[in-house]
Amino acid sequence: MTRFDPDSPLVKRVQPSPNHGSRKGMKPSAIILHYTEMRTVDAALAHLCNPKAAVSAHYVIDEDGAIFQLVPEAQRAWHAGVSNWCCEADMNSASIGIEIQNGGAKFGAPAYPGAQIDALIGLCRDIQKRHAIPSKNILGHSDIAPGRKADPGEKFPWDRLAAAGVGLYVPPQPIAGDEGLKRGDEGAAVWDLQRKLLAYGYGVDVTGLYDERTEAVVTAFQRHFRPARVDGRADRSTFDTLRDVLAEAPDD
Repeated sequence: MTRFDPDSPLVKRVQPSPNHGSRKGMKPSAIILHYTEMRTVDAALAHLCNPKAAVSAHYVIDEDGAIFQLVPEAQRAWHAGVSNWCCEADMNSASIGIEIQNGGAKFGAPAYPGAQIDALIGLCRDIQKRHAIPSKNILGHSDIAPGRKADPGEKFPWDRLAAAGVGLYVPPQPIAGDEGLKRGDEGAAVWDLQRKLLAYGYGVDVTGLYDERTEAVVTAFQRHFRPARVDGRADRSTFDTLRDVLAEAPDD
């Protein structure tokens, strides 16, 4: 791919990736946050620009806050894979992907540096201004690919982003001693849980059976909104936190 002008004035360097395609007439309606799961940003950039890897993202943010753009926002980067949000299955075409340099669980689950999060907040604000992306559609890869992806992980500071006006977050409700719903359970409570998760945007079927998919979606929800215990069981804390999230979710 030839060099292009950056979409954001916050970009430090354009490093074109050949791994992209047409959005097929779709406009970005979500921002998807990933961690690179690599030791260094140089390794991540090399991978995302390697045609044999067949993966990419629009942006990469280094630990020091430096922002690199790999794919123009008008193009479809290959970052989401098999995914779903609000019944949209082509999330590559419907989103802008941001890779955050972080080793993830593979490299000890390091914390995200403050300068990096500041840069991410600024970039998300800039993207939102240009594309009118709803708050609830600033998501982790794990939100759109439950059971398959875990990034940006339990240590990601969703609360700090929300305090800066980026994304949606509510304080998680306290964890009590109840066991909660688990795989194999069925009935009205499971149906209610699935209906509420679907209403927020998660890809789950409303069947009344707490199946493997439901467990994966609950795990993704907990990772984003109740990271103190991520176990896939829908306990009272999970239900109450989901209630609060739905109450805060705007209709935009």
